[in-house]
Amino acid sequence: MADSLKIDCNVAIPMRDGVTLRADVYRPDDTSSHPVILARLPYNKDLSLISLSLLSPIRAAKRGYVVVIQDTRGRFKSDGQFSLFAGEAEDGYDTVGWCASQPWSNGQVGMYGASYFGATQWLTATANPPALKAIVPTITASDYYEGWTYQGGAFQQGFAQFWTAGMATETITRLPDAPGDARGKLYGSIFGIQQAYRNLPLVDYAPATVPGLIDHYREWLKHPSLDDYWERVRIESKYEQMDVGALHIGGWYDIFLEGTLRNFVGMRTKGKTARARQQQRLIVGPWLHGLFDRVVGEVDFGPSVLLDAVDLGGQHLQWFNHCLQDQPDSGAPVRIFVMGANVWRNENEWPLARAVATPYYLGSGGAANSLRGDGQLLTQVPAREASDTFLYDPERPVPSRGGCTLMPGAQSAGPRDQRPVEERDDVLVYTSAPLSEPLEVTGTIEAVLHASTDGRDTDFTAKLVAVAPDGHAINLCDGILRARYRNSLRRAELLEPGRTYEYRILLGSTSFQFAPGYRIRLEVSSSNFPRFNRNLNTGGDFATETLGRPAIQRVFHGGARMSHVVLPVVPRKG
Repeated sequence: MADSLKIDCNVAIPMRDGVTLRADVYRPDDTSSHPVILARLPYNKDLSLISLSLLSPIRAAKRGYVVVIQDTRGRFKSDGQFSLFAGEAEDGYDTVGWCASQPWSNGQVGMYGASYFGATQWLTATANPPALKAIVPTITASDYYEGWTYQGGAFQQGFAQFWTAGMATETITRLPDAPGDARGKLYGSIFGIQQAYRNLPLVDYAPATVPGLIDHYREWLKHPSLDDYWERVRIESKYEQMDVGALHIGGWYDIFLEGTLRNFVGMRTKGKTARARQQQRLIVGPWLHGLFDRVVGEVDFGPSVLLDAVDLGGQHLQWFNHCLQDQPDSGAPVRIFVMGANVWRNENEWPLARAVATPYYLGSGGAANSLRGDGQLLTQVPAREASDTFLYDPERPVPSRGGCTLMPGAQSAGPRDQRPVEERDDVLVYTSAPLSEPLEVTGTIEAVLHASTDGRDTDFTAKLVAVAPDGHAINLCDGILRARYRNSLRRAELLEPGRTYEYRILLGSTSFQFAPGYRIRLEVSSSNFPRFNRNLNTGGDFATETLGRPAIQRVFHGGARMSHVVLPVVPRKG
């Protein structure tokens, strides 16, 4: 334990191209060498709380670490031009090398941080700086196309417009030649974001019309498929080249949950070395993006999920002690919070090997529309083939209500009562009979729909819901699939109107124990707005089109067209 500390602010760190980045350095005030922990962020090292709330640099320095907190290129105290994701591998490599070469360093470097600082960690790791031995990527992604900018081929409009505008409040201070109305366009969109969400075309989102402000937003719209633009910075394609231990931290209601899980599985199975494959750990709580609280959305998960109880800062230090100082790793490979039962549990792997893929089949008499309908979720295939029909009107989309997202609004994220959404006739509602005994669902959920539309393109959505005996309906996970990407996210294929296709919708992952008396519910519709942009059903360029058309959607079930949802059911002990 260090008795006294030294803090150096705005220390200049040169990059290979001559640009200077600046960092604050927290270190024990002695002449010894120490392992180094680095965080690289675009949100202002002087103010950002998300990097400090999980592991305080003061706490780490007192435990014998040097902590370096750096503004990324083109942000706040650092020089250069900011470009999302581009250059983070090179700048991270150079910064890790600088950290390792300082007189107060013993040459062992780790990285930590949440969200975009998770991206800076992974992108640095792809460059394999020799001194980088461990990272702690928290609530971050594995792919900056699928799961960050798009999901199932649909544009994550709510997050993309909100986040890029927020980032631009610093960028605009670096645009001396910005037009006179630039600030009005930016702040008008931020404070009027709900109206901005409805404006079309998407490419004319007001801040994006200011050159140099959020140019990356327009680039994202130019690349609606998983192409080479995204592949260059895609973490999932680079596990084999990374030799780094990682403690992955995620939340069941985090926008980047699936990326956290895929990074853990990918590094554990494909990491470059045996050491890298073995040094992977995973912690998943019931949290939102950047909010580690006991009350999440409308649900109180109890005091055991609070930061003080979980001590994620202590988990960081334990991990760095293990990877940077060769101390034993006393943590479980996987630690998850089982919602419903509201307990933490240690596991040996993810996904759980003992979970049984269990289909639940959609059934109805042809009128599953809304809570008032006759939709059923069945353990047996319905003997009679039937279908349910609804009208999807992009002018009247189903509103987003909770879920794994990051955008403003009282109903924006987390577990929330879905009954207001289920009152709509354009939402098909399929509900099981009350359960007679507890049922745990832990793993990744997939819905398989056999459906048709009269449009050239459309979206289908699915949502898994836990229904309490009093009717309270809490969302667990949900997904979307843009029909043109039904076969591959890399290639768009428009539809033949009226033809029935199979749609496999990834709903994401969860861990929830349904208590006796609870019912399992699946919602099916065609929009979740403004979390995802509205499909205008035309098959046109969604970034530039302004006029849509309603679409008649039909979902088939029973007989040969067995629409169903697959739940990973964990067998009960005993």
